[in-house]
Amino acid sequence: MKANYKSKIALFAASATLVLASISQPVMAAKTYPSRTITNTVVWGAGGGTDSINRMIMAEMAKALDVSIKVTNKTGGVAGSIGMSSVFSKKADGYNLVGLSESNVTAAVNGGWDQRFNVWSPFIVGGSPDLISVSASSPYNSLQELIDAAKQQPGSIKAGAGGAGSIHHLNLLALEKGTGAAFKFVPYPGSAPSQTAAATGEITVVVTSAAEQAALLRAGQLRPLAMLVEQDFTIPDVGTIPSAFSSYASLSDYLPISQAIGFAVRDDAPEEVKAKLGEAFEAAMASDTVKQWADKNLYSLSGAHGAQAKDIFSKLESNFSWTLWELGSAKVEPSQFGIPKI
Repeated sequence: MKANYKSKIALFAASATLVLASISQPVMAAKTYPSRTITNTVVWGAGGGTDSINRMIMAEMAKALDVSIKVTNKTGGVAGSIGMSSVFSKKADGYNLVGLSESNVTAAVNGGWDQRFNVWSPFIVGGSPDLISVSASSPYNSLQELIDAAKQQPGSIKAGAGGAGSIHHLNLLALEKGTGAAFKFVPYPGSAPSQTAAATGEITVVVTSAAEQAALLRAGQLRPLAMLVEQDFTIPDVGTIPSAFSSYASLSDYLPISQAIGFAVRDDAPEEVKAKLGEAFEAAMASDTVKQWADKNLYSLSGAHGAQAKDIFSKLESNFSWTLWELGSAKVEPSQFGIPKI
């Protein structure tokens, strides 16, 4: 009797174990990241450099993560603040990424964001150098001609450079400071619309990256005048574009400023989530697809993530924020956010 009772107990325990195992397995599987579609919200407009890079890298990362990654755009605000705020308001579980660039570090000092950039854990794909170009229909054939005209009639020449507080806007401000010229800045929600405005003659000048302008330069819709880096730069089928530094040495007081385009996840996301994203990112960056895309589109690849990328963005935040403050274009002093002057 007792033996039969013990057998029933043992049988019940074994059955219970099997039931619990069958229940726990799907629960554990559901916790494995990622198990469903990831959304990447790009804070700049469709067709621009940040958008293009994010769509390319997400397509490669989706292969490694074995899930779909949806890329969408949410523009507006100050230095991408609306898109960043939207993503930051969501759960820190790795299913909502934000597509961004170095320009987003100015959101705080420009009054659009209430915290430092270190709330993000960034992944840097790379960047392309900025240049200043004009509409093909404009009368300016050299940087000196443009600068001389902007000095003679301050504020009369319309210039686009993406959104207010973007790296392109910062480069435009630095160009003004370094040359003594004064343009009328017209903000647009990203590089693509500002370039289109220049190509159609809505504005005369545009400052964006070589990668972003390449197609319009090759089509003859924009005329390149000078690179805003220290070296000349060659664009296939366009030619070699001279450095602005050769004509205006004082630009070295404010330039060059480099791009760092990629995406980020909330820094308080679980470490295993960031590690999984890191593995997929490294696999994507090592792919021939990404390398060939970079060569074709005039980008230099980075691949930084984790502590290295956070350090890069911390320095960019300091550089951009304090430069804007010193140029008189920031609304809030960086020290109020605890941003050190590096």
